[in-house]
Amino acid sequence: MRAVVQRVKSSSVSVKGEVISKIDKGLMVLLGVEVNDDERDLDYIIKKVIKLRIFDDEDGVMNKSLLDYGLEILVVSQFTLYGDARKGNRPSYVRSAKFNDGILLYNKFIEELEKLNIKVSHGEYGANMDVELINDGPVTILLDSNKEF
Repeated sequence: MRAVVQRVKSSSVSVKGEVISKIDKGLMVLLGVEVNDDERDLDYIIKKVIKLRIFDDEDGVMNKSLLDYGLEILVVSQFTLYGDARKGNRPSYVRSAKFNDGILLYNKFIEELEKLNIKVSHGEYGANMDVELINDGPVTILLDSNKEF
């Protein structure tokens, strides 16, 4: 499982020109599910996302997490995080989970965050979405449950 985590001042997702989700200050997470991902991958990414100390403390040092401030998360499915463009110019997506497998872990990701009393908004899995954000910093962190980076 991979996640691109962006600290945002605000973010929104639209489908067919209609805003379906919107958050203020918090994290916007692009979430990619790999073909062999399971609950262990899910747990790893959830723990990393919610505990990332990428918000400023009282001294202006990135030392606080989303949990410390009770901020929001916007989750957007992103199968292209497993696009492999090392060979040729057209990325291969063979490592991306199939729709039915990916949507299960995507929905579980959202459910687990909600169980932690985190305010979660999300995109529409598999839809063509327009994502807007104001990246705060900018701060962007890459996470991979296989620790490839």
